[in-house]
Amino acid sequence: MRIRLYVGAMVCVLAACAASAEKHLAAPSEARVGVVTREFTPKAQRNWRGDERKTLRCTIWYPAIDTAIESKQFIGPPGAPLFQAGSAMPHAPFAPALGKWPLVLLSHGTGGNALQMAWLGTALARAGFIAVAVDHPGNNSASDAPLTPEGMLLWWERATDLSNVLDGVLADEEFGPKIDTRLIAAAGFSIGGYTVLELAGARTDIDALFQRCRTNDDSAACHVPEMRGMGSNDDILRAVRKTSGESLARSGESFRDPRIRAVFAIAPAESFTQTAESLRQVRLPVEIVVGADDPIAPARDNADYLRANIRGARETVLPHVTHYTFLDTCTAQGVDKLATYCADSVQRDAVHAEVAEMAVGFFYRALKLK
Repeated sequence: MRIRLYVGAMVCVLAACAASAEKHLAAPSEARVGVVTREFTPKAQRNWRGDERKTLRCTIWYPAIDTAIESKQFIGPPGAPLFQAGSAMPHAPFAPALGKWPLVLLSHGTGGNALQMAWLGTALARAGFIAVAVDHPGNNSASDAPLTPEGMLLWWERATDLSNVLDGVLADEEFGPKIDTRLIAAAGFSIGGYTVLELAGARTDIDALFQRCRTNDDSAACHVPEMRGMGSNDDILRAVRKTSGESLARSGESFRDPRIRAVFAIAPAESFTQTAESLRQVRLPVEIVVGADDPIAPARDNADYLRANIRGARETVLPHVTHYTFLDTCTAQGVDKLATYCADSVQRDAVHAEVAEMAVGFFYRALKLK
């Protein structure tokens, strides 16, 4: 999804919870949401995938005081937004707490952005979590950050984005002291689902993609809409070899982050490139949700494959749901201009509410919050 992101008031309201993670957080229905943005600059050398900004830009949703005044947030040009991005209060004071808060990292899909995870981030904040979503370099829709071949292909580097963002938020003067480092999890949509499984220990065989596309060019993985205009997968590979041979050489390495305790994958994509052997070694709680009518990341190649190879993984298939149902809800302008990303035969808000409830329940169980 290639949509220019106009960053005006990218803010989120946070849920008011009177208790900490250790003390059973307030019910989601009682919470308010706050939102802020951050930019983190990792100290270690890393692959920026053609992104000249060289920072990791994040949106953070968190539990806010119960007097916080939320406002609707949007994605798109001022006066003509394309997506609704939940309700939140920018820079709202934190909710009072008896202890520290659990944290969930969020990873967007190809060509998306952090705010496209607002439907889940705000729900997590209402349930007593700090939720941190990152704009992945070379693969996000910010107006000052063009998509790059490196951003489209070097998926495993997205896991390093999340690990570096976790370093940054834990060192942040405002957020760091409020986070319980024993209660950290991750959730992702589409290639973001692949990304969070890399954090859990999955390893990639990138040759699996190229072999599939050479023998079965009709495969959905070989025709990602957001890659239109960049050429074939082989064209992209040739370009990336010139700039990022080192990253390609380490594509099969482990990017596991031991601080991550649970993973929730939404319509995961490119999962068939993650080796069965590495998936069988994953020991974290894993839950997967996918739409029955998903043509972009079909369950048979992705969610079903993961469930079959990850011990104890749970998979839920939602009827009539497509891939882009898991994007934020479209405005009237979005429906008019972005039919590919906005057409649904289901109520998108209702699907979001159902999946967010699943995610919250999963993280409560996996992190032993109740």
